[in-house]
Amino acid sequence: MNTGNKAVFYITDNGLALAERLKNLYPDIDIIKYSSRAVQDFWGPDKGLIFIMAAGIVVRTIALLVEDKRVDPGVVVLDEKGQFAVSLLSGHLGGANRLAIEIAEFLGGRAVITTASDVNNMPSLDLWAQEQGLAVEDWGLLPFAGTQLLNNGVLKVYAETFVNLPDAFLKTEDPGIADVCITNKKVVFPALNKQLYLRPKNLVAGIGCNSGTTASEIESAARRVLDEQNLSFQSVRVLATIDVKAGEPGLVDFAAKHRIKIVTFTPQELNKAHGIDKFIEKSDAVFKATGAYAVAEAAAFLASGAGTLIVRKQKIGNVTVAVAEERIARSKIYVVGTGPGGIEHITPYAQKAIRESDAIVGYGTYLDLITELTKGKEVVSTGMTQEIDRCRTAVELALSGKTVAVVSGGDPGIYAMAGLVLELIKDRNELSLDPALYVEIVPGISALNAGASRLGAPLMHDFAVVSLSDRLTPWELIEKRLEAAAMADFVIVLYNPKSKGRPDHIARAREICLKYRCPETPVGIVKAAMRENEKVIVANLGDMLDHDIDMQTTVIIGNSTTFTWNNYIITPRGYASKR
Repeated sequence: MNTGNKAVFYITDNGLALAERLKNLYPDIDIIKYSSRAVQDFWGPDKGLIFIMAAGIVVRTIALLVEDKRVDPGVVVLDEKGQFAVSLLSGHLGGANRLAIEIAEFLGGRAVITTASDVNNMPSLDLWAQEQGLAVEDWGLLPFAGTQLLNNGVLKVYAETFVNLPDAFLKTEDPGIADVCITNKKVVFPALNKQLYLRPKNLVAGIGCNSGTTASEIESAARRVLDEQNLSFQSVRVLATIDVKAGEPGLVDFAAKHRIKIVTFTPQELNKAHGIDKFIEKSDAVFKATGAYAVAEAAAFLASGAGTLIVRKQKIGNVTVAVAEERIARSKIYVVGTGPGGIEHITPYAQKAIRESDAIVGYGTYLDLITELTKGKEVVSTGMTQEIDRCRTAVELALSGKTVAVVSGGDPGIYAMAGLVLELIKDRNELSLDPALYVEIVPGISALNAGASRLGAPLMHDFAVVSLSDRLTPWELIEKRLEAAAMADFVIVLYNPKSKGRPDHIARAREICLKYRCPETPVGIVKAAMRENEKVIVANLGDMLDHDIDMQTTVIIGNSTTFTWNNYIITPRGYASKR
């Protein structure tokens, strides 16, 4: 049985050798000796098939297996020397174009891509829709819209929900002139020209039904309610109901047929649906049968993330249906860790997040280190102590419809911006301002990681991290935490160890540690780790204050077992006893 989602088929020994090289790119790939039966057995949706042989053999083999671009796997053909990677089938939705490019880059060959949108450097409408989570209403109109894009260079798009539009997609407020309509309504406006409808998956259908109700009856009721309300069935993402109906055969079969997720709630959760409990129609009969006063409306509301109940319950035969529209994030905030600062130490995903953003917000010193990534973007730079203003600005920019990257040095979740951004959005929600923002935290190399790497292996065992800045935390609490960490024999990492306004905190921290550790305890002092002005010192607890320590410095104080060797600091993990 094939457990991976990629397979490479070969015929000759040279083909096998090339296939084995691909193991270094895709460790889980299956290497299979070619036969038409082997190809047939592996064929299926969400797969990637790589053939090392003549293209004609592949065409004849897959001809009877090809079905539809929505379900066909990606197929790539390689010559035995790996000079060319040809995207043969399902370049966009099946991922063959991406697969061919990855393989060509790995082998040092050339990717052969023939899809018109890629050749003309235009967005692929079907791939873009997939990435945005949009369902295509009529696949027969997709080529027509794609041709319009290629011929005219633009597509006019009407959207009732937020989506990230490529430059070639021009947003219009008039659905009558739109080439593409993004809406959960079946019809928005009668149009003279052919319009492609793309369906956001933002509807939740709350379902209540009697035991033994068939799948066809549930589907018929759901479709009838949606049709009457001018809502598209393709926009339904979730079926929501009470937990006792989780295994109801008709409901399960209906969901499986259309690949719709079922979400269930306990009677207690349904009865306490905050924000809906005061106006839902309660039924004593339903309560007697299930323990919940209402099922369809409350379940739809909860599963939508406290969205909008747009269709009150409709009872049709044995089925009750209600519909809620999910709260959809209008825009996105990335909180990005840039690590020590240099682009070479920023993760590829973090770089991608910054490049995808319309606006970049951050502390000036950190922004100066990544100017290559921020060219052509709106940049908001603030000073050292203006974190709240910085994050509020980021939220406001996102609310205006922009994708925003809030830049933090190191890791954004360690003494940085991630918590503040989330707290500000939480406060807005509680004030019913409802920013409906999607936040993604993108990790970075923290100062403790960077500093430890320059010192050797000081953090191999349990460690505690303490900031000596009392700007936001009372000094008495900081001392209490230092005392506990020193007494428990943790390796201690000190952030913000010394500034002009608090020059004596580092001395007090040393004094506390000396109560529990000897003066010879190794101490690492790393200033500006991985930057041009980097300075690394291996000292000890007794003489650590003889060295320059400032706000750019991370101090690592060893525990009772930490030792130095060859100018490295090492804290044993305990492997010596296992050798």
